[in-house]
Amino acid sequence: MGAFKVTRVQTSPIDGQKPGTSGLRKKVKVFVQPHYLENFVQSTFNALGADKMKGATLVVSGDGRYYSKDAIQIIIKMAAANGVRRIWVGQNGLLSTPAVSAVVRERVGADGSKANGAFILTASHNPGGPNEDFGIKYNMENGGPAPEGVTDKIYSNTTTIKEYLIAEGLPDVDISKIGLSNFTGPDGQFDVDVFDSASDYVKLMKSIFDFQSIKKLLSSPKFTFCYDALHGVAGAYAKRIFVEELGAKESSLLNCVPKEDFGGGHPDPNLTYAKELVARMGLSKTDNNPDPPEFGAAADGDADRNMVLGKRLSYFDFRFFVTPSDSVAIIAANAVQAIPYFSGGLKGVARSMPTSAALDVVAKHLNLKFFEVPTGWKFFGNLMDDGQCSVCGEESFGTGSDHIREKDGIWAVLAWLAIIAYKNKDNLGGDKLVTVEDIVRQHWSTYGRHYYTRYDYEVDACRNVDAGGAKELMAYLVKLQSNLTEVNNIIKGIRPDVSNVVNADEFEYKDPVDGSISKHQGIRYLFEDGSRLVFRLSGTGSEGATIRLYIEQYEKDPNKIGRDSQDALAPLVEVALKLSKMQEYTGRSAPTVIT
Repeated sequence: MGAFKVTRVQTSPIDGQKPGTSGLRKKVKVFVQPHYLENFVQSTFNALGADKMKGATLVVSGDGRYYSKDAIQIIIKMAAANGVRRIWVGQNGLLSTPAVSAVVRERVGADGSKANGAFILTASHNPGGPNEDFGIKYNMENGGPAPEGVTDKIYSNTTTIKEYLIAEGLPDVDISKIGLSNFTGPDGQFDVDVFDSASDYVKLMKSIFDFQSIKKLLSSPKFTFCYDALHGVAGAYAKRIFVEELGAKESSLLNCVPKEDFGGGHPDPNLTYAKELVARMGLSKTDNNPDPPEFGAAADGDADRNMVLGKRLSYFDFRFFVTPSDSVAIIAANAVQAIPYFSGGLKGVARSMPTSAALDVVAKHLNLKFFEVPTGWKFFGNLMDDGQCSVCGEESFGTGSDHIREKDGIWAVLAWLAIIAYKNKDNLGGDKLVTVEDIVRQHWSTYGRHYYTRYDYEVDACRNVDAGGAKELMAYLVKLQSNLTEVNNIIKGIRPDVSNVVNADEFEYKDPVDGSISKHQGIRYLFEDGSRLVFRLSGTGSEGATIRLYIEQYEKDPNKIGRDSQDALAPLVEVALKLSKMQEYTGRSAPTVIT
C-alpha cells in the first residue's frame, strides 16, 4: 500500500474552457499545454463541492483516443488529492459513454460502493490522434451529463482558478490489468479499481432484450449481419455481444479493434465516413460488395451514436439508409411488442428540436406524451428522471431510452435486431424474411414519410467555418424573421412551388421538470405544408464553428413516399441555401457532409 501527500500547484486561468453541449473539446495540442487539463478538472471538483468529493467513488474512462491514458493518470492523482475515496477505471481505460452511464447507475463495488459521478474522456465522433481532438465531460450520479447549472459553475471556476491539488508520490496505476490498487493519503485510504469494460453493460443489455429471439434471427441462413465499430470503443463490446452472446460470425465485425487514432479515420457513423460498411452493404457508387448483408450498423468513437442500413435495392437507391429521425420513430412504434423492457408501455417520447417530426406522428397515433427539447442529451435526462420519457432520439445519429442517461449506439442496434426478430418470429423458416426495407416502408405507409436531410458546413475535415461568418449568417436569419412577407417574397422568387412560411423563431425551451429556460437553440422557418428549415451552430467541434442546416418535408400521400430524398427535398434545399446566403457568409459552395 503506497502513501502519497497532497501538493497545491499554483496556476492561473486559461481562456476557452467553456464546456459545450458535450463537455470540453479541443485539439490534443491544447490539452497537453501545462495546467490545461488540471485547471478544468480542479474547476470541476470545485463546482461539485468538497463535501460531495470527500469519500466519493468516481468512474474515469473513455473511448481510448490519443492522450486518454495520460489524462486518466492525471485525474486519478487529482481525485486522490481532492479526497475522493475510490476510482473505477475500465480495463485499458476503455468504457463507452453509454457504458459509463450504466456503470454509474448499476455497478456495485465489492465493498458495496456506488459511483457518485464520472469523468468521460471522449470527443465522440471527432477524429483522434496527436493532431486531432480530445475531450472531457463530467456525468452526474444519475449517469447523465452535468446540467447547465453545473457546467456554468465549472466554466466560472476556470476563469478564476489559482491552484489545483494533485497527489505527490502516487505512482501511475497499471490500467491494462484488472485488479485493485490501494494507497493512503491525508484523508485515509484511496483505491483504484480496474475492472472489465464490458461485463456491466452486457448484463444490462441482456436484461432489456430477448437475446434468445435475436440469436435465432442471427442464426437464420437468410439473415446476414455486419457491424462496424470504426475502430472506436464499441469494438470492446461488439465481439462479446454479437459473437459470444448472439452467435454472429466474427467475420461480420468490421474495424472492431479500438485504436487511439481510430485507424486514421473519422469515427462518425454516416454515409460519408463509414466507407467500408457502406461498400459492404452495397450502397457505394464506386466499390460494392456483390452480396451485401441484410442488415448493417455502425458506431461512433465513444459508441453512443449509431447508423442503421438495409440492403440496397438498386444501384442508385439509398432509401434503406434509415435516417436517425425515422429510426427513433420506428423503435418507439414497435418497442412495446418487440422489446421486453417496454412490455408495460412507454411513459412518453422525446426528440431534439432539429430532428424530424416523425416521432411526433407516432406519439399522436399512440397517445403518448411528447417532448421537443434542445440539442443535448441532458435535456432528455431530466424527463427520464421525472418518469416522463422512455424513448428518445436526435437526428445526429443518437438514440436511446431510460435504461441509462446517455444515447446508446449498441442499444439502438439491438433494438433494431429485436424488431426484425419480432417481425420474423413466425417466419424464420419461410421463403423471405421481413427486412429493414419492409419495416421502413410499412412505417411510412402507416405514419407518412418525413423527407429529411442535414447539410454540415465545415472548411474541410480539419478546419471549420470561420466563427465570425457563421455568427453573421445566424444574425442575418434572425433579422429576416421580423418580416415574413419579405421572406415569402424571396422564397417565391427562388421557387414558386414552395409553400409559404407561416412562423419563424429562435427555439426556446422551458424545462417542464426544473423550470430552467434555454434560449437561442436554433433558428426555425416553419412552412404552411409542415415543412421546416432549421439553422443551428454545432457545439460539438473542437474549434471554429460548424453550421448545420436541417431540411424537412412531410408527405402523407402513399403514392409519393417512395421518392429519393434528395430529389424530393431539392426545392427546399435551393430555398434554404439562397434565403440564408450560405455561400456568401461561409465561402462554401457545397456542404462538407450531407446526411
